[in-house]
Amino acid sequence: MEEKKIFKILSIDGGGIKGLYSARILDKFEKKFNCKVSDHFDMICGTSTGGLIALALSSKISAKDICQFYEAKGEIIFPKHKEIKIPFIGKINKGFWKQIAFGGKYSNEGLKKSLEEIFGEREIGDSNNLLCIPSYSITEAKPKVFKYDHKQGDLSRDNKAKMLDIALATSAAPTYFPMAEIPLYNNEQFVDGGVWANNPTLVGLLEALNCFVGKGKAYDKISILSLSSLSITGGKPTGLKNERSFKDWGADLFETSMNGQAFFSDFFMTKVKEIADVEIDYLRIPSASVSKEQESLIQLDIANEKAFQLMKIKADDQALIFEKTKEIEYYFTTPKTYIING
Repeated sequence: MEEKKIFKILSIDGGGIKGLYSARILDKFEKKFNCKVSDHFDMICGTSTGGLIALALSSKISAKDICQFYEAKGEIIFPKHKEIKIPFIGKINKGFWKQIAFGGKYSNEGLKKSLEEIFGEREIGDSNNLLCIPSYSITEAKPKVFKYDHKQGDLSRDNKAKMLDIALATSAAPTYFPMAEIPLYNNEQFVDGGVWANNPTLVGLLEALNCFVGKGKAYDKISILSLSSLSITGGKPTGLKNERSFKDWGADLFETSMNGQAFFSDFFMTKVKEIADVEIDYLRIPSASVSKEQESLIQLDIANEKAFQLMKIKADDQALIFEKTKEIEYYFTTPKTYIING
C-alpha cells in the first residue's frame, strides 16, 4: 500500500508578551531534536504575537533568538506607566487612562523599531514556509489572511509585502496599539487578527483543504500541531458586578474574547477530525495552569523579569511533558515536503 503524503501545519496563538511562553516551548523542542522549526512544517500559521513568531520562524530565525527578542524588547514594546490623579476619578494607571480616552495604551514605535531589527527589508516572498497570518481589515470590514503566494491558489498578492508591515497588522490590538496602515495595499488599515482568529488552527486547516490536501491534490493527510499562548485558566467567582464599563472590564475584555475563540477552535478540531473525509491528526499543546496568585503577571502587556521567569517556568514544564510523546517526536524529526519555489 502506498504511503500517505502528509501536509504538516504549525499553528501559534496570539497573546501579547506571552508569546515568550510559546517561543520557549519551541526552543525546547529545537534543542531536544537538534532542528529548526522551519525545516519541519509545510505551513506555519500565527496570529498577533503568534504571527510575529511565525514570520520569524519562516525566516529561519531560531526559537532561542525569538525568546531573547521578547526578553530584550518587552519593556520597549510595553513600557511601564505611572499612576496619575484624575479629577472626580482618583488615582489611575496612566496607560489605562490613555487606553480609555486618548488614542490607545501604547504607541507602536517601540514595537516597530524592535521588529525592524528582526525583519529588516524581508518580504513575505522571502519566507521558507507557506504562511497564513490573520488580521482584520477595518477599511473593508472583513477578515484578512496574509499568505505566501503559492501556485496552488494561483495567488499573486502578498509576496511583495514587508514582513514588518504584516507583523504590525496582525498585532495591532485595538486600544493597545494604533491601527496598521500598509502602503502596498493603498494604506488599507488593519487591526489584530485576534479579533476573529486568535487561535489560527482553522485558518490553516481550511487553506490546506482548499489547496493542498484531498482528492486530486498533492497530499492525502493533514497533521496539525497547535500551540496555545499562556492564558488565565482559573475562571472568576460568582457575584461579580453585572453592569460593567470598559474601565471595569479592563484586560479581561480581550482575554475573554481571545480565550473563547481559541477554545472553540480546539473543540471544533477535536470533532471535525472524527467526521472529515480527509484524515486529520491534531495535537494541541494547551496553556499551563495559572494560579490566582500568578494572574497579575500573566497579562498581554506585563513585561518584566518576574513575568518572564514565570512564563519560562511554565513553558519548560509543558515542553518536558510533550517532548516525550511520539507525536512531538514525529513533528520535529520528519522533514517538511512542500518546497517553496519548487
